[in-house]
This record gives sequence, C-alpha cells and structure tokens, in this order.
Amino acid sequence: MSSDPDAFIRDLIKTALAEDVGPGDVTTLATIPAGTPAQAYFLAKADGVLSGLEIARLVFEAVDPSVAVSYTLADGDAVIAGTRFGTVVGPARSVLVGERLALNLMQRMSGIATATRRMVDATGPHPARILDTRKTAPGLRLLDKQAVIHGGGVNHRIGLYDMILIKDNHIAAAGGIDAVLDAANAYRKQVDRRDLEVEIETRTFAEIDQVLGYLARHPGSVDRVLLDNMARRTEAGLDVTMLAEAVQRIDGRLRTEASGNVTLETVPAIAATGVDFISSGALTHSVTALDISLKVQVG
Repeated sequence: MSSDPDAFIRDLIKTALAEDVGPGDVTTLATIPAGTPAQAYFLAKADGVLSGLEIARLVFEAVDPSVAVSYTLADGDAVIAGTRFGTVVGPARSVLVGERLALNLMQRMSGIATATRRMVDATGPHPARILDTRKTAPGLRLLDKQAVIHGGGVNHRIGLYDMILIKDNHIAAAGGIDAVLDAANAYRKQVDRRDLEVEIETRTFAEIDQVLGYLARHPGSVDRVLLDNMARRTEAGLDVTMLAEAVQRIDGRLRTEASGNVTLETVPAIAATGVDFISSGALTHSVTALDISLKVQVG
C-alpha cells in the first residue's frame, strides 16, 4: 500500500472510474448534448451517519475539475431521511459519469459509519471502544476504516505491517506462548520498532495466566490481550461470566480486547464487563449501504 493515503485514494478512484466508464459512457454521450449544464443534490433516504462526502468530491474532481461539489453536512454528521445535504454543479455529462461511483462509495462508507455509531452508542456508560478488523473489501480498506472513524469507532491495525497481533496459529507454529513472545520482542529489538504494539490472543484462563507470567518476567513485552470468544452464546442467551472473570484476572496490567459473538444486541453486556476494546468484523464485512440518491436536473 502507498505510504501516502491521499495518493492511494486518488489511484483507487482512477482505477474505479476506468472499470466503470471504460472508453466512454455511451448512454450519456448519445443522449446529452455537449455543454449542457446540470445541477444535482444529494438526498438521504434513510436515517444514518454520513461518510464518504469528501471521497465523492474527489470522484467528481477526477471526472472533471470544473464540477463543483458543496455540502451542508460533513463526514461523521448524523442525517435524517429526507435531508438534502449537498449539491453538484457542472456539465451534465460529467455529473452523470461520476454519479454512480460517487454514490457507491458514499453509500458503503455511510453504511459502515452508521453501523459503527449504533454499536458505539450501545456501549452505554462503559468506556469500551469499538474496533474494526481487517475484514474489509479488498482495495477499499482505507475507505472502510475512514468510515469507522466517522462513526465514532477506532481503527485496529491497518494491515499486517503496523502491529504484531499474535493469533492461535502463530502460537502453534512458534512453539507456544513463551516462544512466540520471545520471538516477537526479539523482532521489535532487531528492527528497532518499539512502536510496534504486541497483542496476543488467548482463549482460556490458563493462557491468560501464562501471558501475565511472561509479562511479569519481561515488563513492557505485551501491550494488549485478545480475549477470544469468551462471551459465549448459550440457550439462555449471552454468557459473559468468563469474559468478566478474565478482565478481573488481568486487573489493568494489559489492555483488553473482546472478540467473538459481537453484535449490536450483545455489545451492552460485553461492554459492562470492563473490557477496553470490542472488535467487530461485521462493521465492514456485512455492510448495509445507507440509502442515498443524487437527483440530477439538466438545463
């Protein structure tokens, strides 16, 4: 991935336009005379949280720099169905060419922001922060994660390069918890990257105790512990007993992250256990687009 997010997003838009428009929008070329002016407005058709407004502006800029886009709301703002929140003014051909891509990105991002805000609100008075995951649409990760921020969530690692996240398969391949933590910390020292946080997945109390024992022997060696599937579904509903006991056992020595069985309905109970973070892949892998349209008027 490019080290310049803005350049990456502009390249993404260029690629997406090439995919959509190809050598030309033949319908628009056939039916709209060159030079015909147009104005349009964005209309929210459902309640939600807006995201992707500035991305949509970049889409129209890439199609035709003469197209002017303005908004009365901003990324991260709540919107009510029926609200007009932006205008697009310029050559009709250019507006129509950019319409679909601008809406596709804005609708997806607003859907993610809306789902994130709902989950953030569901934590209630508890301090738990809502995290995203790497379960994003290939090529759209930066946009997906921007949308999570607009919804009030927090980005986990962006990719495989900005955090050491040790999962069960890493532990098994390395030969156990002590061995994998030895290797992770040796790597941080080797590459002089103390900024690389170390998080390790645990699934049992025995694994938690082993991580805590390692931390006691090697202060600063672990930053966060992932409590995987410790909130468990039963016939009676969600059982957070194990998760709550795990948080008490850790007692603030490490930041805690709960994952597994996280839904809008289960977040209140999970947050009440005192975890620092709650991660949800559903925010980005099961997106329900927010219904937004662009109403175009020609002439």
